[in-house]
Amino acid sequence: MKPNILIGIDMGSSSLKALALEAGSGRSIALSRMPLPHDRLPGGGCEVGATAIRTALTHVLRDVAHQLGERVTEVRAIGCTGHGAGLYALDARNELVGGRAVASTDQRADARARSLALGHGEALFADVGCRPWPGQPTVIAAALLGTDAVQRGAVHRLLFAKDYLGFLLTGEIATDASDASTAGLVSIATGRWSQAAFDASGIAELGPQVFGPLVPSGEVIGRLRPSEAALCGLPAGIPVAMGAIDLLASMTAICAEGRGRAVSVFGTWCVNAVIGPVIEPRPDVAAVVNFGRDDQRLYMENSPSSMANIAWLAGVLGLPDSRAVVDLAMSVPLGAGGLRFLPFVNGGGGVTAGFVGLKSHHTRGDMARAVVDAVVALHARHAARLAACGLPASASTVLGGGASDARLVRLLASFLGHPVERCADDETGARGAAIYAAMSQGIGHAGQGSALLAPCDTVEPDATEACAHADFNAGFNELIDTMSPVFFHLSGGSK
Repeated sequence: MKPNILIGIDMGSSSLKALALEAGSGRSIALSRMPLPHDRLPGGGCEVGATAIRTALTHVLRDVAHQLGERVTEVRAIGCTGHGAGLYALDARNELVGGRAVASTDQRADARARSLALGHGEALFADVGCRPWPGQPTVIAAALLGTDAVQRGAVHRLLFAKDYLGFLLTGEIATDASDASTAGLVSIATGRWSQAAFDASGIAELGPQVFGPLVPSGEVIGRLRPSEAALCGLPAGIPVAMGAIDLLASMTAICAEGRGRAVSVFGTWCVNAVIGPVIEPRPDVAAVVNFGRDDQRLYMENSPSSMANIAWLAGVLGLPDSRAVVDLAMSVPLGAGGLRFLPFVNGGGGVTAGFVGLKSHHTRGDMARAVVDAVVALHARHAARLAACGLPASASTVLGGGASDARLVRLLASFLGHPVERCADDETGARGAAIYAAMSQGIGHAGQGSALLAPCDTVEPDATEACAHADFNAGFNELIDTMSPVFFHLSGGSK
């Protein structure tokens, strides 16, 4: 039988997933997920072990192969995606340094990032489209491994999450423009590595050679090694395609660019983005990404924590999961009786999270409502900033794990004051990776109407409380503007 199955693999900030699609129909025929246990360390550290990544990758692929049964011989290509930034540093033996990877939410390099921003921030924004931030691989490497890490051999190669998966599967090292540019290492103007960005890191001898070559998404980087094939039960030699950062993969899965949609990703990170034309002077957004297209850019407004705030509260309150937090929150009216929350449990720019206005009458429900309101209002704040910069952000789609909860999406629509679309399928990243696999084989396409695209539906705002939502939104923005400096000071940011 002619090979007709595509596999997409997505390594997120909390789990690893593999999805198998029929190339002709786009129908999902196998899916497997496995949590990635991250260790929270003093000083804001967040790491995951190499063994955990390897175990999860083998498990999900073996599970998918088992679900496919005899059809496993029909697998035509594999694509990978994953979270951006973080640190996947290989030593001279091509093993993760210290046997661990560092997540992009890690905050131990925050002080170094702020120091770099003072000296190089504006010049780097002009060159690479973002200012220094704690989750960048070069910044993390300098802070944790030392500025002589390359000289003394502690760092031999650097990869991104999806590229580490590709390396495990094929033994090849390569990356793409979307990951490299999001990490602030590519010149926005030329689309090539920025030596100035490497120099600013302060790591001696760090340069483009530590990364793999920039390969366009949808091109084959290698083939599934026999040893890996034996582990996961797939045929050896399957082509493995270059993917893209999970945000772009998810946008590909819903044809965001072709349909003129901005996206808000309710995931671990608070990610809000839109693809638009090259604009000069450059909009002052959090990041401008050259993802390999001469005439288009990816514009982003982000914070390190979205659903992470809700997951944190679930743990603190002893609730089973994030949905239970939303259940509790929705038992309390909007505004939580005056209780407010700054939704930055993963930090960012020195700012930390905290409750404001807490009084003795407030309950667990009020705390849950304050956190949920703040998480969604932060997305609305970032989306409004994209729109204020003249970017095409008025039509938006909600993605990520939080999109499966229509209550959160309706709250965002209410804060924005207009309907939003949602993709309740949390596997958009893996689906996007499968689409890149299809592209590598010259089959299918990611255009509007493609069978490979994820389904979406529309969520209307709560028209009965339009004024209340508008007032809350305005108050939340004022709170962020006035209280963030206080929490910045408490975090030691003034030192």
